Amino acid sequence: MSPRRTLLALAAAPLLLASCQAGMGPAPQRYVVFFTEDSAALNENGEQIIRTAAAAARAAPAARITVLGFAGPAGSAAFNQAISDARARHVADTLVQQGIPAGRIDIRPRGPVPFEAMPTESRRVEIAIGG
Repeated sequence: MSPRRTLLALAAAPLLLASCQAGMGPAPQRYVVFFTEDSAALNENGEQIIRTAAAAARAAPAARITVLGFAGPAGSAAFNQAISDARARHVADTLVQQGIPAGRIDIRPRGPVPFEAMPTESRRVEIAIGG
């Protein structure tokens, strides 16, 4: 590369980096609520996680909230889709009870996913704030 091109590339690098970072925005805050098999009921730990997520959402009032529901692979696809939807809706409803406007929340049931390390990892709802 010629010295002139090298100087141009070095001069443009900070501008390019700044423009890329500006479009990316901050990384979303993530919270995970786990469920027992075949259930959309929250336990005390899940309720605490949702309270923490709601506090973070109130601190960032312009941020969108995405609630992703998952289920394990065992059982019928229809049941797993329904339970992932029920889990996501229950978490979203609990966020609304915590003062988060329903219009800020996108509910996305994902249905069954394969086990990763443990079966309980598949039975979850992920809450993402911002991003």
